[in-house]
Amino acid sequence: MAIALCAAVLTSFVVPPDSTYMEYFDFKTLACLFCVLAVVCALKNINFFYILARRVVQVFKTARMSVLALVYITFIGSMLIANDMALLTFLPLGYFVLTTTGKEKYMAFTFIMQNIAANLGGMLTPFGNPQNLYLYSTFEIPNLEFVKIMFPPFALSVILITLCCLIFVKNEELSLPDEKVELNIPRVTLYLILFSLSIAIVFRGIPYWTGLVIIPAVLMFTDRKALKMVDYPLLFTFVFFFIFSGNMARVEVVKDFFSILLEKSTLLFSVISCQVISNVPSAILLSQFTENYADLLVGVNIGGVGTLISSLASLITFREYVKHNPEKTAYYIKQFSLYNFGFLIILVVFMSII
Repeated sequence: MAIALCAAVLTSFVVPPDSTYMEYFDFKTLACLFCVLAVVCALKNINFFYILARRVVQVFKTARMSVLALVYITFIGSMLIANDMALLTFLPLGYFVLTTTGKEKYMAFTFIMQNIAANLGGMLTPFGNPQNLYLYSTFEIPNLEFVKIMFPPFALSVILITLCCLIFVKNEELSLPDEKVELNIPRVTLYLILFSLSIAIVFRGIPYWTGLVIIPAVLMFTDRKALKMVDYPLLFTFVFFFIFSGNMARVEVVKDFFSILLEKSTLLFSVISCQVISNVPSAILLSQFTENYADLLVGVNIGGVGTLISSLASLITFREYVKHNPEKTAYYIKQFSLYNFGFLIILVVFMSII
């Protein structure tokens, strides 16, 4: 957010603020993202995702299948509640499972696979990754076309993640201690209705201002903490990059430069851009210079794997792992880079071929 703010301020000296600035902002994207994040925080506060995930994990009795379940839960979760929220919800569960069963040796691998699953699992739905929501709204991509574009890399990602878990985790027996956690059924029902409202807004079934009025109003009475927990830095990152990218698009030299690069290979250049400035800023910036939204959409999604800064979600995982294992920071970065760049190379080659 701080970097985005600096970029917005600096470019404002090149393109002084005027009435055109208001055209930079995609208010629907901001509203949709806020609504989804707010409801997800409310569901998290009543342990909905924790209980759901724990019950799934308890079904499996081996380290291999439990790690696979944790990764799959994160994978599916990212499709429904966005990649960063999926990690914030399910990384602690992964830590709990591995520490209580004495399988800390799989901690780095599990966190890395959960991170990859969160970044790549969210690519299939418009609300799975923040950049998806922006591009889906900006280019008004039809729902079926969106899924059609993203299904090939999504399917390959499922196969690669599954193979890694089956190969690198041994089939060792383990068990979880019993723990009773009660679920507030009325609250669950209410929040799932609000979540459905958020999804309807994303898919253009309901005007975005409807959710922007109803969801905060309900949460003010039921869970004000959820409104405080919303990832506002992420929202402001969007706001500042809207200004930055809007200004950049009005500078003819920059516009011509990016247009030429994207014309040569939108997919490759968007992937490279993610490695340097992250996938959300890349999506906002590059969308100003190309109409090839299919390659751009794929590029900023598979580009989420790679460096630690290619996705904000990766920094969440890194922070969570180092918090528990500060002495293994270098080891984690080495393993993270090995798996992430391996996935990235395979996905880029695959998408370039098809």
